Amino acid sequence: MSGKEINLIIDGREVTATEGEMLHDAAKRGDVEIPVFCYEPKLGDPVGACRMCLVEIEGIPKLQTSCSTPVRDGMVVHTRTDQVKHAQSAVVEFLLVNHPLDCPVCDKGGECPLQDISYGWGPGRSRFTDQKRHFEKPIELSPLVAIDRERCILCYRCVRFSQEVSEDEQLQLLERGDRTFVGTFDDRPYVSPFHGNITDLCPVGALTNYTYRFRARPWDIEQAGSVCTICPSQCNVSFTVRDERVKRVLARDNAEVDDGWLCDRGRYGFEMFDAEERVRGPRLRGGVEASWEDAIAKAAAALKHGGAESAAIVGDASNEEGYLLQRIMGEALGSPHIDSRPSRGPNRDALVRLSQPEISARVRDIDDAETILVVGTDPLHSSPILDLRIRKAIRRNGAKLVVATEAPTTLDGGAVAVVRYTPGDGGPFLAELTEALAAAGTPSSLGDRRDESEGSPEVDGADSAKRSEGAPAVADVLQAAGRVVVVWGERIGRGEGAVEELLNVATALDLASKEGSGLLEVPDFTNARGLREAGCLPDAGPGLSTRDALRTSGGANAARVGMGTEEIREALESGELKTLVLFGVDPLRDFPDTTAWKNALAKADHVIVFSTFETATTAMADVVFPLETHAEKDGTVSHPDGRLQRVRPSASRPGDIRPNWGVLAELSLALGHDTGVSSQPSAFAALANEVPFYAGISDSDIGGRGIRWQETPACANAPEPTEAPGIGSPKHSSEAPAERFGDPIPGALALSTYRDLWAGPITELNPPLKFLQPQQRVELSVADADRLDLKAGEEVTVSQNGTSIRARVAIKERVPEGTCLLLEGVAEGNANALLNGGPVSVQIEKTAAR
Repeated sequence: MSGKEINLIIDGREVTATEGEMLHDAAKRGDVEIPVFCYEPKLGDPVGACRMCLVEIEGIPKLQTSCSTPVRDGMVVHTRTDQVKHAQSAVVEFLLVNHPLDCPVCDKGGECPLQDISYGWGPGRSRFTDQKRHFEKPIELSPLVAIDRERCILCYRCVRFSQEVSEDEQLQLLERGDRTFVGTFDDRPYVSPFHGNITDLCPVGALTNYTYRFRARPWDIEQAGSVCTICPSQCNVSFTVRDERVKRVLARDNAEVDDGWLCDRGRYGFEMFDAEERVRGPRLRGGVEASWEDAIAKAAAALKHGGAESAAIVGDASNEEGYLLQRIMGEALGSPHIDSRPSRGPNRDALVRLSQPEISARVRDIDDAETILVVGTDPLHSSPILDLRIRKAIRRNGAKLVVATEAPTTLDGGAVAVVRYTPGDGGPFLAELTEALAAAGTPSSLGDRRDESEGSPEVDGADSAKRSEGAPAVADVLQAAGRVVVVWGERIGRGEGAVEELLNVATALDLASKEGSGLLEVPDFTNARGLREAGCLPDAGPGLSTRDALRTSGGANAARVGMGTEEIREALESGELKTLVLFGVDPLRDFPDTTAWKNALAKADHVIVFSTFETATTAMADVVFPLETHAEKDGTVSHPDGRLQRVRPSASRPGDIRPNWGVLAELSLALGHDTGVSSQPSAFAALANEVPFYAGISDSDIGGRGIRWQETPACANAPEPTEAPGIGSPKHSSEAPAERFGDPIPGALALSTYRDLWAGPITELNPPLKFLQPQQRVELSVADADRLDLKAGEEVTVSQNGTSIRARVAIKERVPEGTCLLLEGVAEGNANALLNGGPVSVQIEKTAAR
């Protein structure tokens, strides 16, 4: 679509539109309402299935569907002539021929487009006297969605979503003519990570959520806009609230963030807010309930005991909460030991280079990218909405996708090149890619040299030689592109020098000078970027300032470079650190080396935990404070692309839960340090005052859609890199692979782990989602399974250096030979128990019969 503006006349009103824009959209911008059922721009090209949007266009004898008619300069359109009214009335009458008139008992009643259009454009009465068609109703389309086929008007929206957006292709129209209905092959349950979106798309009451059926009526509820913080996607949501409790979660369109979609974790995860395991008030060790005054006093005493030998790890927190906690550590205690990462990560210099606006991609840049490189992450599990965004770019705009990971991903099928590197070798692969980019001669696209119907070339990364074969193939695709977006997982930063090598790739591709190009991180924690920018790092303060800048406020100790997460654990074990604050993190479940963390927590003099739910970690705490959910919290978070977004309180806090920023402010006062914070706005103002590139940003600027600080005048205050970026340093040698932890064992397999989309409290504490709770499985290649004489479904023991877990065998063709996959964060057999800070090799044996 070109950007040329044209003028047309709609119902006597002059409207300015963009050439090629659909007439319906132009009319909407001109404040002219044309009724539709099937049309939804998010679904792609219009299909004109419902015929509800018929209009009269001068010069064309027949009525035209406005949803599929591009505008032209000088076009004259009529939407309310007798011919148009008669046609629209006839469409409504035909739709109501088989539609049951059960509005009083339909969940859609009161917010139903069919209801509204029937009143506005329908005939007002029915001439139909024959028997309507009947189906069994309602039936389970899935365990979460009910379908009432009698209400379906065959608008095709849900089927198009399944086939063209999520690309699971499970929904289809079955039978023909007046017997047509929506269903799945062989009536199999429709289970997909995004299938709840069809209930938003349905313009009638045919598709409804079991979690909301008969719970409320539109006049009983309020809609409250906020942001979902369950994963780094940070989708914009609207909470349906009744009696100050969340009853439903809807997508709130924001094209810059989520494209109007919502994954099922964000949609159905709200029921865990009322779980029995919810921490509803402060308590002491052993589950003893305490008043807020006593709990804060005991926490303050524990921190005073630790003093500069205290440490903090932050995870599920707002920018304001992270900012206040780092002030407590640095200013009240004089401790530099704070981190917001589950394991090791890049240093300040690398983070400063990553933060440069010139190489920071927006989420929306994915739409127009010519090539997308996904490295070190599977977006479906780590940031689901990005998976849909990448698929959209491939499907609609012909973007070329390259995937480089240590394990198979759901995006492999749409990629023009797929590279598998050995677990832990993300840095060496990126180093080889930099070399390949530098050595490339005349850029030539891999897609131009092969028939795409042949499928994706896949290079196994079992050894450096094979991995090196993949780097030139990736370089070919990248060199040929104008706009390149690199989507990378924070996990590759656990390898020494890996982020520096990623920056070298960005330099080799000259992303800084290419419009619409850049790097987009998929972090481990939802608000990882915001917490770093708020100063929750061992070697940087607010605004990624150097630790030297903290000397005046926190003294010489705060100015020291502090310990990172793994160093904090080791220091607790050795007695070097005495007191630990855990804010929104559960190291016994989510951090590598579970055994070491148990030992560290047991040896700490004091452990203070802020948690939403009771966990194994809270059971070892001296003081436990309750955390708010994202439906209750008031604050800001930062999207991985730098967009500041506002999380607004939508529901009441159960029990005796207080705002967390207020608890931290009170705790600081109990330590003799006044933060000057008395409200959420004052907390953000204090944060913005200390982060130079937030300067001038106010709550009204953030609004309901957020604002990227890179697009404000304050971006000129972004910190300057202290090192000049250059290709070639640090250098990974393919002849000198990264150190592999644990003794080499003949026949051992390299271990790759990932956090499954459904692992954790989201399914364990949420009754509607329990059926999705993953069980530990070890995924093997066909060759490795044959060598180990293992069959699918067999129970095995996976061991490493004296630690073992049990799992069921899953044999997958796309798992590289020599590698096995395990799940992190599951209730039993958590793979984190086998990890110890670096690449790991494991042995797999059949479990002895009991």
